Amino acid sequence: MSLPQPFLTSVPMQTALIARAAFPNGNIYLQMRDVLGTIYEDDLFAAAYSQEGQPALHPWQLALVTVMQFAENLTDRQAADAVRARLDWKYALNLEITDVGFHYSALCEFRARLLQGNLEQVLLERLLTLCADHGWLKQRGRQRTDSTHVVGAVKALNIIELVGETLRHALNVLAVVVPDWLRTQVPIAWFERYGERIEDYRLPKEQAARDALSVTYGEDGLRLLDLIDHADTMPWLTEVPAVQTLRQVWKQQYRYHDGQVVRLTPNEMIATGDWIRSPYDPEVRYGKKRDFDWIGYKVHLTEACDEEYPHLITQVHTAPAMEQDHHALLTIQADLAAKDRVPGQQLVDAGYVSAKRIVHSRVVHGIDLLGPVHIDPSWQARTPGALDVSLFTIDWHSQHALC
Repeated sequence: MSLPQPFLTSVPMQTALIARAAFPNGNIYLQMRDVLGTIYEDDLFAAAYSQEGQPALHPWQLALVTVMQFAENLTDRQAADAVRARLDWKYALNLEITDVGFHYSALCEFRARLLQGNLEQVLLERLLTLCADHGWLKQRGRQRTDSTHVVGAVKALNIIELVGETLRHALNVLAVVVPDWLRTQVPIAWFERYGERIEDYRLPKEQAARDALSVTYGEDGLRLLDLIDHADTMPWLTEVPAVQTLRQVWKQQYRYHDGQVVRLTPNEMIATGDWIRSPYDPEVRYGKKRDFDWIGYKVHLTEACDEEYPHLITQVHTAPAMEQDHHALLTIQADLAAKDRVPGQQLVDAGYVSAKRIVHSRVVHGIDLLGPVHIDPSWQARTPGALDVSLFTIDWHSQHALC
C-alpha cells in the first residue's frame, strides 16, 4: 500500500464547534490537539509504505490512535469504536462528525509495519521532540531509570514440551511451505505423534517413559534436520525461521554421542536464562527479579523527574529477560547521549550500580549515577578479624590505600 494524499491540516469546522460546546471546561484530547497539533505526519512513516499500490489510511492518524489506545488501555476493537463514536477523538484526529472510521484490523497491520520497518521508536521520539520544543524537558536535569517485566505472549513449556512442540511447529511450517516434499520424506508415525499440540497432560507420567520420549523427539528432530540439509534442490529450506529455531533448540538440548542422541544434563546446558523457551517467540527468555519470575522480556524505562517539569519518559530499552540491569545501563546512556537527553543526575536501584558504572557514567557522559551500592561480597567482609575494605583509607589522587 502507498501513502495517501495530503491530509486535512485543521479540525473540521463542525467538529470543532460541537466539541467546544460539548466540553466547555476543556478535554485532554482537545487540549492536546490545540497545543501540540497533530503530533505526527505521514512522512514520518514513509519507509513503511510502498510508492505504488492502493492508498493506505493516514499513518499519522493510526499512530495517534495507537498512542491514545495505549493511554486508555483499549483493545483494537474498542479503539476503532472510539474513533467512530467519540467526539474528542474525532477532534484530535481532524475527522468530520460523520466519519465512520476504519476496521479495527488496521491497527494491528499498522503496528506490524512499524516493527517491520524498525519505526516503533518514532512514536516516542516525535512526541519528545515536541515536548522539548515547548520547554517541558530540562537539559541535564534529573532522570530515573528502572526495569520491569514484560510477560511473553506464549505458554510456559517444560523441556519435554519445548522440544516436542518445537519439532511440531517446524513440521507444520514445512507442511505449508513444501507439502509434497514433506509428505514423501517423513514417516507415517510422525503424523500421529506430532498431529496434536504437545501438552504435558498427554505425556507419560513415569520418568523413564518421559526420558525415552524425549530421546525419540531428539532423534526425530535430528532426522528432519538431516533431510533438510540434504534437500539439494531446495537449499533455502535451511533458512526457514522455524527450521533455524529447531536447529538452535536441538543444540541447546541435545548432543550426539556414539551414534545416539543424548539429552544434555543440567551441567552441560548453557546458562538457565539463555535458552529458547518457545518456538513461537524464540526471543523470550526466563527472567527473575526479587521474588517474581517470568518468561518474556525486560523493559527499562527512563523518566525525567525534575519537580518543576512534567515527568516524561525519555528512553525505553527492551532487553532479554535474563539480562542484568547494569549491562543495559551502557546502552541506555549511549542512546540518551545520541538524542541529546543526557541527565545531570540519574537515579537507579542497586541492580544498575557498580564502581565501573559510576566511573563510566561520570567520565563518558558527565552523569552523576546515584543509587544504593551492594554490600561488600568479599570473604574478608564476611570473616571476623579479616582486613576488609572498610579498614582502608584510599587516596584517589595519589592512587594509594592505607590500612
